[in-house]
Parts: sequence; C-alpha cells; structure tokens
Amino acid sequence: MKLVTYRASAEAEGRLGVIHDGMVIDVERLGRAAGSAFASTMLGLIDEGPDALAALDRALEVTESKRPVGIAVPLENVRLLAPIPRPRKNIFGIGLNYVEHVAESAKALDTSKSLPEKPIVFSKPPTSVIADGEPILHNAAMTRQLDWEVELAVIIGKRATRISKDKAMSHVFGYSVINDVSARDNRRAGQWIFSKGQDSYCPFGPAIITAEEIGNPHDLVLWLKKNGEEKQRSSTKHMLFDIPTLIADISSGITLEPGDIIATGTPAGVGAGRDPQEWMWPGDVIECGVDGIGVLRNPVVKIGD
Repeated sequence: MKLVTYRASAEAEGRLGVIHDGMVIDVERLGRAAGSAFASTMLGLIDEGPDALAALDRALEVTESKRPVGIAVPLENVRLLAPIPRPRKNIFGIGLNYVEHVAESAKALDTSKSLPEKPIVFSKPPTSVIADGEPILHNAAMTRQLDWEVELAVIIGKRATRISKDKAMSHVFGYSVINDVSARDNRRAGQWIFSKGQDSYCPFGPAIITAEEIGNPHDLVLWLKKNGEEKQRSSTKHMLFDIPTLIADISSGITLEPGDIIATGTPAGVGAGRDPQEWMWPGDVIECGVDGIGVLRNPVVKIGD
C-alpha cells in the first residue's frame, strides 16, 4: 500500500491518502463510504495498528467498482506533503553504515578509518523535515559545504523496547526515502545535530510504502542525482548494520514508538568524498530515490544575505 499525506488545495489541511490507479483516495472518506471509521492522518493510522491497514485494504476492495464522488482525486491535482509532516520526535540518523562511505568519510571528514563496532546514532529534529518539491535552504552565512546523502527510511509501526533482532521486523510499518542533508562545516566538537538538523535538512517522502509490499528491504537500489548527473548508486544489501540490528540497538536504550523514523545511512558518493569536493548551491536540483519506494526531488534555494 502506498500511503501519502496530501493537500487538495492551498488552503486545505493535510489529509491521509492512499495512491491507487493514479488516484489519491482519501482514507477517512473511504472509511465512511465503507461503513468504517478510519484515521485522517498518517500518525493516526500507524497508531491504530495492523488491523487498521487490513480494514483499509478491505475497504479499497469493497468500493473498487463504485466510489462516491469526492473520495478520489487525480494524483496530479494534489500536493504531496511529507508523509509525516511533523514527526513526534527526532528522526534517528545512522552514520557510517556503508563500508565505502566509511572510507570516504575517513579521508575527507577525519572520521575513523575503522568500521564501527556498533551503529553510530545521531538525530534530526522534526523542524528539519520538508516534502518532495520543497526547497533545501542554502544560507551562505551558515555553510559553504552543503552536502547530500540518499537513505532508506524505516517507519516504526509499534512500540519497541529492548527488542531482539529476530522480532525487530515485526515492528516496521513501512519504508520511505530521506535525503540526509548535511552542512559539513557545521560539525561541532564531534556533534552532528547542528550539521544535520537545520531547517529543511530532511527531505522526506514522497510516500510510505507499507512493509508487506517490500519483499526484501535489504536488496533495494538507492541512488542520487545532482542536476541530472548521478552521484550515488548502491544497494541496501551493503549496509553494515541491517534494519533488525538498528532496531534492536536503538530500542536497547531508547523506546521506539509508532511513527518514529530511522534513516538507515548513506552509501559512498557524497560531495565531501569527491575529488575535487562538490557541494550543493542555490539553483541545484537534487533527486534521490530508492527503487520500489519512491523519488524525492528538491531544489536548493538561497536564503539570507
């Protein structure tokens, strides 16, 4: 199931939709047509658990032949917001989770050459989240080393506290795409949150694909283009720490809750690791995608003097 948060007009509130045959079907209104009460937001649906997804799937089948007017809108006629426009808490980021990225970071960013023994976890605040099509903000007074990082995002579906690896995947609601935008010259004494957490530094979306749609999340191609030129291409099979390991590790000390997001790390090809180094500048357009999940496209726009 391909779930989105959409806006049908500039004045409308964001609403939960499911993409089906080129249409965005409003979930709450679909529920009313099928005699059920469905959530109107992505977080509301996640909170309701697996039974809500099963009921939504049945409602799509029941109304397949005839849906009341106003339930479905052509995809091209809506604006997609970030799937979770305002996460409840910080996004969990994972650093140095691909072997080749460890090597390029050690060379360019003075990080350790050794492979990490445990996941390196940082965070990005909810205010960093933007949608497909929204601008990545470039403030030259803040950074002249604005970099890109395509990543698979994992969305948690049910509470996880001290979860073992063998049970971890049952806590996954779905998957999306994140660009872990990073101001490389804004790292502070080894701390990354200011480098990675500024406003607009977390393009996210355009949809959440529910877990049952993805046969193997550890065999997905991910890629990034700058102005149409490919800069990153790899596969999630090259993660150092797979999704069960990440969930088990984070939940060993921090409870993961429904709607929490894990950005699982980026492969090699970031701007800092290139020779000569490359950065994002106003006027650039960044596309990043994970095959089977979706594509994000964001312009880089100047702010400040």
